[in-house]
Amino acid sequence: MWPWGHFGVAYIVYSLYARGRFGRPPRPEPALAVLAGSQLADLIDKPLAWWFGILPSGRSLAHSLLFAAGLLALVYAAGFALGRLETATAFAIAHLAHVLTDVPPRAFLGYPHGTEFLVWPLLEQPTFRFHDRLFEPPAVVEVLVGPFTNPAIFFFSEWLLFGMAIALWYVDGCPGLEYVRDRIPA
Repeated sequence: MWPWGHFGVAYIVYSLYARGRFGRPPRPEPALAVLAGSQLADLIDKPLAWWFGILPSGRSLAHSLLFAAGLLALVYAAGFALGRLETATAFAIAHLAHVLTDVPPRAFLGYPHGTEFLVWPLLEQPTFRFHDRLFEPPAVVEVLVGPFTNPAIFFFSEWLLFGMAIALWYVDGCPGLEYVRDRIPA
């Protein structure tokens, strides 16, 4: 998934969470935490893999659920210490949304190839062959997920999610915009 798609999913999920949990749209700091959390995995893994050759792929260390467990423990410890648990939760939701939206659609059809990053470094990349199938999904899953295995449809859906997130952000009152403006020297 591209950066805009990660942000789109993360913002929509967090905005719905904030409305359900607090009965209001996201506040500025959590909205900015969503932006950071939705991009962090790629900001760590892509340069370390592509520019420096330290990691085996652009989806390994920061995309691993093992890394997420440690990272989110630190984020929540900081959130608790600073009285910013809502911001920590926003970051956690966004980071996990990023990791889960990088799971290839074919994985939901039973084909695990490309999901090894979820438990890196426990599984080598790639461990599964492209045509290995672990389970037969229900027909409804085939109908819902099948179209998203087409790269053009998947790419279009990312832009659609991004557009929906921007519209929702606007409806939410553009949380974070004034916060950033107030902190930029004139």
